[in-house]
Amino acid sequence: MALGPNYDASPRPYAGAGAAAAETDAGLRAYMLQVYNYMASGLLLTGIVAYFAASTPAILELLYTASPRGVLEPTILAYIVMFAPLAFILVLSFGINRIQASTAQALFWVFAVVMGLSVTNIFLTYTGSSIARVFFISAATFGAMSLYGYTTKRDLSKFGTFLLMGLIGIVIAGLVNMFLQSSALQFVISVVGVLVFVGLTAHDTQAIKLLYAESDSRDTATKKAVMGALSLYLDFLNLFMLLLQLFGDRK
Repeated sequence: MALGPNYDASPRPYAGAGAAAAETDAGLRAYMLQVYNYMASGLLLTGIVAYFAASTPAILELLYTASPRGVLEPTILAYIVMFAPLAFILVLSFGINRIQASTAQALFWVFAVVMGLSVTNIFLTYTGSSIARVFFISAATFGAMSLYGYTTKRDLSKFGTFLLMGLIGIVIAGLVNMFLQSSALQFVISVVGVLVFVGLTAHDTQAIKLLYAESDSRDTATKKAVMGALSLYLDFLNLFMLLLQLFGDRK
């Protein structure tokens, strides 16, 4: 068959390729929606537990004691609860490949409950209106940066080392300030911390997106979604806590 002078010899995408790409996009959207659903549900559970604990005198008596100056001091149980979430993070991070998806989900929900107990003090320290205001500021900031991380073509992995160093610095400075009780140092920690977790939100969102594989089994995809939700949960909660320290109105 003769080809006319206007015949375009450039390669044409084959019909199945478009369908496969659309299927991949749909799978990725479903995966990311699962991540955000886990994260949002975990945060909601944490908030409910924290509010309930702060409103229940029996629980407060277990976590805090009144000093002679009338200041609430954490009990030993409060310190245990404070550091307990770290144990869940370590178990999930290092054991995710050896546990079932249902176990990972259960650990995530228990982690959210324990985290709620560990942040009970925000309802004792800050006014309800300022907590609500800072929450919406945090949600807007998180949403914008997560959207950026999801849509940008720029490789954000190269910022990972820098952000990790910043995170380690914040943790060390925070531990030191537990003894120094310096308001100036706490202000610096809060400002730097906000910048670090804003960056981590975009970085982690992109990393979670890149972890998606269409060939993953349902069990593997669920475990990836749980770990992704845990990362974004921690980014949001830390961003919220740091902004609350900066802009929250104390009682």
